[in-house]
Amino acid sequence: MTDTLLASGSGANKKSTAEVIPKAILIPFILLTSCFALWGLANNMTDVLIAQFRKVFTLTDMQSGLVQTAFYGAYFVLALPAALFIQRYSYKAGVLLGLGMFASGALLFYPAAQAMEYMPFLMALFVLAGGLSILETSANPYIIAMGPQETATRRLNIAQAFNPVGSITGVLIGKFYILSQLNPATDVERAAMTSTELGVIQTGELHAVMTPYLFVAAVIVLVWLAIAFTKMPATKDAVIETGEDQSMRATFGRLLQKKHFVRGVIGQFFYIGAQIGCWSWTIRYVMTQVGGTEADASTYLLISIVTFSAFRFICVGLMKYVAPERLLAVLALVASLLVCVVMGVGGITGAYALVGISACMSLMFPTIFGLSLHGLGGDSKFGGSCLIMAILGGALLTAIMGQISDSIGIQASFVIPLIGFLYLIYFGLKGYKAD
Repeated sequence: MTDTLLASGSGANKKSTAEVIPKAILIPFILLTSCFALWGLANNMTDVLIAQFRKVFTLTDMQSGLVQTAFYGAYFVLALPAALFIQRYSYKAGVLLGLGMFASGALLFYPAAQAMEYMPFLMALFVLAGGLSILETSANPYIIAMGPQETATRRLNIAQAFNPVGSITGVLIGKFYILSQLNPATDVERAAMTSTELGVIQTGELHAVMTPYLFVAAVIVLVWLAIAFTKMPATKDAVIETGEDQSMRATFGRLLQKKHFVRGVIGQFFYIGAQIGCWSWTIRYVMTQVGGTEADASTYLLISIVTFSAFRFICVGLMKYVAPERLLAVLALVASLLVCVVMGVGGITGAYALVGISACMSLMFPTIFGLSLHGLGGDSKFGGSCLIMAILGGALLTAIMGQISDSIGIQASFVIPLIGFLYLIYFGLKGYKAD
């Protein structure tokens, strides 16, 4: 990426969409963009599962938070192997492998529902998310590398703008199909039931979880076939042209010397923890602060995702005139202030503030990703895998929020996203700069 990418109001920022996405790569770009929507769907169906499993299996906040630990833990475990696979084969091969595992994990929801136990669902989520880890490790840098480098961050933001389309679909499925089939019986009432009575209820609730994932698996197979039989653009690695040592040790040595990249990985860790934490605990927060059932509270999550989606398109437009890092810093500041409202005010005002945070988060992932890969050249594959590994923040920080919620309340748990957004103010103002 050239410095023009980072210059506010630069010629690169003002390029038309046709220049950002040349005609020669339009079909491959559209197919890859469908993958962004698919993992958005999976991510936000998972957010709904926290509330679903908490009720079905009578779990604590900490235990239900293990859904995200399994999901985003798989991102951490599989990202580096994905980079090695991509380096040996290609971005396209990585995308196909990721989609294959994604479909396999979705299909595992069938035996998990038959077992009627929590652990098989966590295992299915781990396999599914492992596929997403490989898919994201492949697709994000592929989008950057498949077109002009001076418009790479804008191109990635355009692709990521369709991620919320899947996210909205996931929340709609969760609200109107999965959560709507939750039996209204309370934890106390369930504890008083016979095993047969409880089993009948749980069977229906878990069937509501299983069915959407089987349909998702079918869609993934269709996308896999479309990409497999489409000629995708090849990309050249600067590392091959310059003769640099391609060993893992040498590559990570070079990456560690790029201080802006290291700071970007830290920023991505905090951002993903903040995003997943806010969305995962929206239903729980609204139920405690506003009232209503899980299905009622999921309306706020749906509005959050719609807001996130709308503002991502708005931010893509703003990037024609304002440098990405400046938008990042401003929105991180606004998000920090809104978190303070969530923590300190609560009630319906806090719920609205929680929705507002999603507007601020809309541009963060692709912008951090693009700024962090600036100047990495052929090391972008491994650099991209490190940024995907940083998604571990969604596993660890969401679980920590659950522990804080169990101990001193859901409002206090939002101190974790606050820390993340404060760091991103620094990254957007100074941390993104290459030393």
